[in-house]
Amino acid sequence: MVKNITIFTTNTCAYCAMVKKYLGAKGLPYDVVNLDEQPERQAEALALSGAMTVPITVVTKQDDTRQVVIGYNLAKLAPAVA
Repeated sequence: MVKNITIFTTNTCAYCAMVKKYLGAKGLPYDVVNLDEQPERQAEALALSGAMTVPITVVTKQDDTRQVVIGYNLAKLAPAVA
C-alpha cells in the first residue's frame, strides 16, 4: 500500500507531465518538487536516485520502504504504485 508519492520535476520536462498524468488517471495523489523552483533540493534528488535527470518518482510504502523510479518507466512505476 502506498503512503506517499513524490515527483521531482522541472518546468520543461515532458516526461514529468506524463508521470503526473498517469498517476492522476490512477487517482493517486502525489507531491511535486519542482527543481527549477527549489534548486536547493537537487542534492536530495541526486542522493535518492543517483541520477541527474527528471522525473524522479519516489514511492514510499506504508512500511516506509521506498522505490525510486527514474524517468517515465511504466514497467517500474506501475508495480511500485500497485
